[in-house]
Order: sequence, then C-alpha cells, then structure tokens
Amino acid sequence: MTGMPTATGPRDPLTLERVPHGRTARRLDWLLLPPVVRRLVEDRFGTAVVDAVSSGAGFTPGLASVLVGADGRRMFLKAASTRAQRPFAAAYAAEIRRLRQLPPGLPVPRLLWSHQDDSWVLAALEYVEGATPARPWDRAALDRCLDTLEVLAGALTPAPSGMRLRGFGEEFEDLLDGWDHVRRTAPDWPHLEDAVRLGARFAEATTGDTVVHTDARDDNFVLDPAGPAVLCGWHGPVRGAAWVDTVCLLVTAAGDGHDADALLAARALTRDVPADDVDAVIALFCGYLLERRDHPGRHSSPYLRREQDWRAEAAWAWLARRRGWT
Repeated sequence: MTGMPTATGPRDPLTLERVPHGRTARRLDWLLLPPVVRRLVEDRFGTAVVDAVSSGAGFTPGLASVLVGADGRRMFLKAASTRAQRPFAAAYAAEIRRLRQLPPGLPVPRLLWSHQDDSWVLAALEYVEGATPARPWDRAALDRCLDTLEVLAGALTPAPSGMRLRGFGEEFEDLLDGWDHVRRTAPDWPHLEDAVRLGARFAEATTGDTVVHTDARDDNFVLDPAGPAVLCGWHGPVRGAAWVDTVCLLVTAAGDGHDADALLAARALTRDVPADDVDAVIALFCGYLLERRDHPGRHSSPYLRREQDWRAEAAWAWLARRRGWT
C-alpha cells in the first residue's frame, strides 16, 4: 500500500476527503484472542464475557473493546501481542506504567488491573460512559475537551517527580527532519525556509514542567455525559509547556473551520503565550505530518496516511494565516 501522493503545494483542508469518523481502526477482535488469554481476562474480570464491542476510532490494530460481563458490569480492555504487534504492545505497556504514576482524581480512565508476559500485554480500564467527539468539531464538545486540558495542566504542574519524563524538546527533536523531506519533494513549497526556522526553535518554546499528553486528539477523548471529558491514551507523556496539548488539539479545530486564534486568546493556558512559540509548535508538527503522509500505508490502519495528509494541510493553513503568508 502506498502513502498519500506528494503534494507540490498547500491545499485547503476543507476541500479534502475526510476519514470515516469513528471507523478508522482495524482491530484485533475479542474472539480472536487465544482461549487462555480470554480465560485470564474473565478470571480477573470476575464474570464471563457475554459481549465485546470493539472501538472503531483510532489508528492502531491492538484490541480495544468494551467487555460486558454476565453480571452486567463493563470494562474497557486493551490487548496486544508482543510478537505480532510488538510496537503496540510496547505502547500499551508504557500506558500501564504511566497510568499507575498519575495522581488520582483526574479526568483519566482508571487502571483496574494489568497483565504482561512473554506473549501478551493486557490493560483493563474502567468503563467510561459516552462517546468520542463528533467531527467536524462541535463547539460545545471542543470546549469540554479544552476544559479537560486545563484541569490536567493545573493538576500536573509541576510534573510528578516519580514519572521521570523526558523533555518535550528531547522527545521530538527528530520531527524536524520532516522539513528536510519537504525540501526534497516540494522545494517550491511557499515560505519553506521561514517554516523551517520557526520549527527549529520549538524546544526553547516548549520548555516547562507540566505533564504534556502529546496525543490529545479527538479520538482519545470520551465525552462522559455525567462528568468531564476524559482523556485516554497515556502511552507517551513528556515534560513541557502547559499549553502544548491545547495548541495541538486546536489544529484540527482550525481545519474544521473554527476560529482557533479566538480560542487561543480566550483560553487560560494559551492567551499569554508568545505567538512565535505557538507557531513553532504548529510548524514542527506540520513538517512531521507532511513527511509522514508520504510513507507507505499500513494494512492494519488503512486511513492513517489520509488522516496525516489532512492534519498536515490543516496545520499549514492555520500557520499561514497566523503568519500572513499567502
């Protein structure tokens, strides 16, 4: 499978084909788990599993299902094979470790139990009633997710010392290579060197002592009707500036036609952040996405490259508006 065709210049994200919302994942099914693994899960669950509803959102192939027990209880199970799905098993193992390190009382799914052996990584999470936000973004749902990011930033500054996180600049320095790819494949990209210079200062711009989730996408939120929006997918947090997750989430809001700059100005985490610092983060991820969309596609995630293509164009369109580039 090939990636998206290389574009020689920017396109309007509002005109691009969207991925089928909530139906992007091609996941391992509960019934395809080995019988010994299913028995282990039921023993830990304390009841037989009578139904399993797989999550259609996201772009990874590991099992991610709501399990319904014979007694009516529910839980959310993640599972991946350490042999057939090694990188995803490693991500689930990292999420288990990070969830154990987070303080209680946050809008984060609670880890009920976990199991790791030579063949499988299993993470059982509390079931959260609700659904992922619809796309294009509804303003009320977007505000709820932004509220959650503010709550998390307040509670996770300073970062808990036991988490021992890498800095944002250290973790993402390789993303700058994305602009080298653009130089090779689209040398006439407008304001290319301006964007490169902006992205190059991202490490300085993102210095901070907050736990940054780094993957606060719409498909990692659950809108709990009885509480705050819950942020899932805690496999890759780092230490950095409190506002980074908000800016990354607003890239998709800008691509959906919302006034992202007005939202930046209204939000406590971002209203006082220097414009060049915000633009450095947008430029960093834009270059990365412009490079990733040209990679070969994945059979296990058939919509990944199309989504990266759309996010790249959304990031560029927002950055160009902010900088006054035509």
